[in-house]
Amino acid sequence: MRCPFCGNEDTQVKDSRPAEDGASIRRRRSCPACGNRFTTFERVQLRELIVIKSDGRRMPFDRDKLARSVRIALRKRPFDEERIERIVNGIQRRLEVEADSEVTSRRIGDVVLDTLRDVDQVAYVRFASVYRNFREAKDFQAFLGQIDGI
Repeated sequence: MRCPFCGNEDTQVKDSRPAEDGASIRRRRSCPACGNRFTTFERVQLRELIVIKSDGRRMPFDRDKLARSVRIALRKRPFDEERIERIVNGIQRRLEVEADSEVTSRRIGDVVLDTLRDVDQVAYVRFASVYRNFREAKDFQAFLGQIDGI
């Protein structure tokens, strides 16, 4: 594993343990060249997903983009990094299981919304406001009027 600080190719694993309810391995690593430590996660990937964008372009699924979106929605909410990783893993796993090899960007957004609705109502509304492109308060009202339990 390459050191993210200095680029050294020869890093050492100092500690490994199961993470995210056993769905991945968390490894603490250190770099003998610069002395920095960092953490990596090793996960099973069921299949390579291709995302079909709304304009018809096809792009490889980007887990980091998904994770950034979820982190933004959950910003300043009571969620630690490990729980956010579990949420992102659950979304990715659901997409891998239900899709053949291609999934629309709209489906990804719908799965994120479904997940966030069950996890945190504030994050749910935050994500929905970007995903559904709310422009005014009445957009929020109309959206919330369609939802039971909020």
